[in-house]
Amino acid sequence: MANTSKAPSWGQTPWVVDFHPPTAPLPTAVDVAIIGGGFTGLSAAAAIRSLNPEKTVAVFEAETIGARSSGHTGGLTLGETAAGDLPGLGDVLAGLSGITKQLHVTCELMLPGAWELDRTTKTGESPICWSDSGQLRVARGVPGGTVDPGKLVSGLGRAAADRGALIFEGARVDHMDFADPLALEVGGRQVRAQRALVATNSESLELSDLAGRAEPKLTLALATEPLSDAQLTVLGLASGKPFYTIDLPYLWGRLVRGNRIIFGGGLIPVSHWRELKSIDTRSGDAAAMLTGLEKRVTRLHPALANVAFSHRWGGPILIADQWRPVFARHPRSERVIVLGAYSGHGVALSVYLGAWAAEALLDKREPPAWHTD
Repeated sequence: MANTSKAPSWGQTPWVVDFHPPTAPLPTAVDVAIIGGGFTGLSAAAAIRSLNPEKTVAVFEAETIGARSSGHTGGLTLGETAAGDLPGLGDVLAGLSGITKQLHVTCELMLPGAWELDRTTKTGESPICWSDSGQLRVARGVPGGTVDPGKLVSGLGRAAADRGALIFEGARVDHMDFADPLALEVGGRQVRAQRALVATNSESLELSDLAGRAEPKLTLALATEPLSDAQLTVLGLASGKPFYTIDLPYLWGRLVRGNRIIFGGGLIPVSHWRELKSIDTRSGDAAAMLTGLEKRVTRLHPALANVAFSHRWGGPILIADQWRPVFARHPRSERVIVLGAYSGHGVALSVYLGAWAAEALLDKREPPAWHTD
């Protein structure tokens, strides 16, 4: 199925998704339909086929796998949600590590820890001392690390396909009838399913029933040209630990293979999720904000004063009530699960919760009760 819609102009990331599934005819019926071919959907597809190979699984991706949030993230892997360690969450990073090992996904996962920065900590030794609306210093270390998002998406896609999941690119789900069985309209054709996972995150909010209940935004990032080892040492980043601020203005970043640094910050709001696709990081507000981010980075430290930038891009995120991820059964059907709204903390979380969603779809485990707390 060919996708004729125009891809968004969100800029070029340092990541490459090198797996695309073979073409196949649409099935008329499957046991489980997964809507969205990012970290969440692909993790769930691989897990379902691993747990119960008798179940037929189809992943429907509107563009190409990893084309949206998963392929445009900065690749920070954090151990908690944006709302903190929610009840019953478990060990997200151990879960991510275990899933990638079980599925033989090679994605440059490194877990050296992460730094939380702020502008109020004054005591103690801090490897990071930057000028950014005050003095940015390390407030504390937390569990975390980094991953190559392109390799993670590609690896999860291969793992799901190798286990027999059908993956369809350019296969937008335009409508879902919540009858029994469920009926999905995919490119003018109907596919019936016994269960479904809606893993579209910041888009198709009417389908996930999150329209008006969660806010989509585009976050911005850029990557530097390679720096010297001496520059990384004086910047405090030689350890490879990623960082993010716990006060405003927000800034996050990480080291990338080849001695490049990614910096991110800033959010572009939209009134409707469909507006995300019309944002062009080469012009307008997005381009101006990226230019402002470049200037901000060059003023952080003298070692960055003359740094050049190789990549500029944006990526969508979805923020729900109290920054909690949405992981619940759809209000219109107990047989449909909605998973997303990671608020920028979705790399490790989406893979981990995708596998949990697989168990829920197979009636082996219930979704958490975060939305009712």
